[in-house]
Amino acid sequence: MPKDVIITPEGLANLKAELEHMTTTRRRQVAERIKEAREFGDISENAEYDDAKNEQAMLEARIAQLEDKLRSATVIDSSDLGTDVVRVGSTVHVKERGKSTKYTIVGSAEASPAEMKLSNESPIGKALLGRKRGEEVVFATPKGKRRLKITKIDVAK
Repeated sequence: MPKDVIITPEGLANLKAELEHMTTTRRRQVAERIKEAREFGDISENAEYDDAKNEQAMLEARIAQLEDKLRSATVIDSSDLGTDVVRVGSTVHVKERGKSTKYTIVGSAEASPAEMKLSNESPIGKALLGRKRGEEVVFATPKGKRRLKITKIDVAK
């Protein structure tokens, strides 16, 4: 039984766009590679053919994964979100040792630490969920305990 995937409208649009690209453009490209590799002759000893078939298998696995995520997606409506408590879809401004940082809490399907989009299942995400402005949260990380103070909560754009 697949677990529910919590996702923002932007994340949903990104998943749909990726699925569309994979099922149209990428499938055609891989099919063309397989066709060209077949023309090289005996496929039993054809590395090009094996490589193209492996790429096709990985592509189909990714398509199945995306379809599964979309089937079990629960879209967070930002108009339902308030700024009183941290929820999935919130942008949270925090201070740690005098340094301000802004995180957006998202579902695991669209987490991207490089973009400061943290999963609700990550250590920071779990610690912030349900908290209010002005609260201080302490949580464990592999490098030791961290302490964050919530300075502001916005609705993610």
